[in-house]
Amino acid sequence: MPVRTLSHFGICVADPKRSIHFYRDLLGFELVSHLQVDDPASAKLIGLDPLELHSTFLERDGARIELLHYVSPGHEPDEVPRPMNRQGLTHMAMRVDDLTSLLVELQAAGVEILEESRIQNPAFQSDVVYVLDPDGVRIELIQLPGDPTQAVGQPFDG
Repeated sequence: MPVRTLSHFGICVADPKRSIHFYRDLLGFELVSHLQVDDPASAKLIGLDPLELHSTFLERDGARIELLHYVSPGHEPDEVPRPMNRQGLTHMAMRVDDLTSLLVELQAAGVEILEESRIQNPAFQSDVVYVLDPDGVRIELIQLPGDPTQAVGQPFDG
């Protein structure tokens, strides 16, 4: 197969310091690298001209995200929270050990918690809720017993 590896997911942000604080300090991602892009080839690739992009890569559990801050031409705000049935990426999910304690910490930090989305399912011993990152990206927090590296649901046969 010619594809070597999954590299990263990109998230457009309005305020990189605020987003780095959220992902690093509240969700435990680690800063990996940063770069500034303003060349004509990148402007052509991205489809934005003029282009001045400040990019920050963070990583956790082998997953890497890129926070994209468009100094020029700026960013276009979206509905917050973004509807789950809008085509494209809808959310990021993280397994947690103690959802209630984490929500207290996130709320104290000013994170928007979508309380109406919180569900508890005794059959699965689960507790799940969505919170919003500083730019309205949904983050699903899942408290569920068992191996957190295993996919939820039934495995495919064959």
